[in-house]
Amino acid sequence: MKGFFGIGVESVSKSMNVGSLFRSGHAFGASFIFTVNANYNTRKGEQSDTSVSTEHIPFYKFPDASSLVLPKLCKLVGVELIDDAVELPSFHHPLQAAYILGPERGNLSSAILEKCSHTVKIPTKFCINLGLAGAIIMYDRMLALGKFPNRPTTSRKTSSAFGLNEKQMKSFEVKTPLAELNELKELTLQDD
Repeated sequence: MKGFFGIGVESVSKSMNVGSLFRSGHAFGASFIFTVNANYNTRKGEQSDTSVSTEHIPFYKFPDASSLVLPKLCKLVGVELIDDAVELPSFHHPLQAAYILGPERGNLSSAILEKCSHTVKIPTKFCINLGLAGAIIMYDRMLALGKFPNRPTTSRKTSSAFGLNEKQMKSFEVKTPLAELNELKELTLQDD
């Protein structure tokens, strides 16, 4: 994959969530992980970060937004469910990026949002778990910047589910109430 990325959090309180995020970051190949103004207990975090990411990739603790320092050319990308954020499926990931997620019960601070070159949102109805949100962002980055062949397509004739072919599956199909109503109307019209 081209470029590099880091992933971090601001003002989080649940070390298990951070540990989960850092473990995913390690798995997806993050170049560094970080916290900003966060109360992260690495021992508690390691309960969910079974790969012990902090021992394998650089880990930085910044006391506040003003002390956050990123590598040269690295763009800070805020992950936040706000109106003016770009929806993830339309987002073009920078080659050098640091993704930052906010606290479990709150938003990224205005100080962090001001430092962000981009703000992106996962198009969901409401906020999702911090670790899950980070994993989705990193997976999307991998798909966007990785070199993967197109997904294979299969003919409908060869499709199957649970060992059954399409014809066999048809016998289990449940008609919608509207379809039943249409059949009833057709029968009534035939009787007239």
